[in-house]
Amino acid sequence: MKSPDTVAGYIASAPLPARDMMKQIRAAIRSAAPKAEESISYGMPFYAYRYPGYRGRLAYFGAFANHVSLFIVPRKVPADIAAQLKRYKAAKATLQFPLGSKVPVGMIKKLVKLRMKEIDAAG
Repeated sequence: MKSPDTVAGYIASAPLPARDMMKQIRAAIRSAAPKAEESISYGMPFYAYRYPGYRGRLAYFGAFANHVSLFIVPRKVPADIAAQLKRYKAAKATLQFPLGSKVPVGMIKKLVKLRMKEIDAAG
């Protein structure tokens, strides 16, 4: 099967529980970073901010068998947000949301804005 070449196609091809969650994650990213460029990279939805590719890497997300992952965690996260992330953190820059769970939209927006500040500061 050919993998989707748009974010909308990727979301539409996912199982229903993941689809709804990814729609919320996509909306949160687009709300927090309206100028970010949306594409598919490594077979997943990808958002670049200010610069193409690695330098502007803002966020990825993807559907998996039992969860939806968000790959975004900024290098420096304030303690209050870091405490909230513990329940979702699977790796250094990966958050996992079990299928059917509530997506923490507000927290995702904060993480996107923090990551944008890092990209801005790196110039």
